[in-house]
Amino acid sequence: MAMNRQQKRMLQRQGQLGADGTPAARKRTAPPAPRPKEERTSPAQFLREVRGELRKVAWPSRAEVINYSIIVLVALIVLTAYVAALDYGFGDLVLKLFER
Repeated sequence: MAMNRQQKRMLQRQGQLGADGTPAARKRTAPPAPRPKEERTSPAQFLREVRGELRKVAWPSRAEVINYSIIVLVALIVLTAYVAALDYGFGDLVLKLFER
């Protein structure tokens, strides 16, 4: 592999090349020791933690829920009408195309 001096120096600093420019042998490391098995949380502790996390949630107000629901319903009606119009149009086109 062709390298310039700057690349060789950088690889030597990183320990990937020896002083003579030959690839340095990598030291093999032992795999990390397995973590000790943690004790299981009791159901009561789990529920306390869940309750604590739910307190941190920014819940929407009633007015926001109503507004977002209306927006979703309007979008649903518009898209349903659009798909129905396309279905009717293509169905009519296919029937006209194949009628004698």
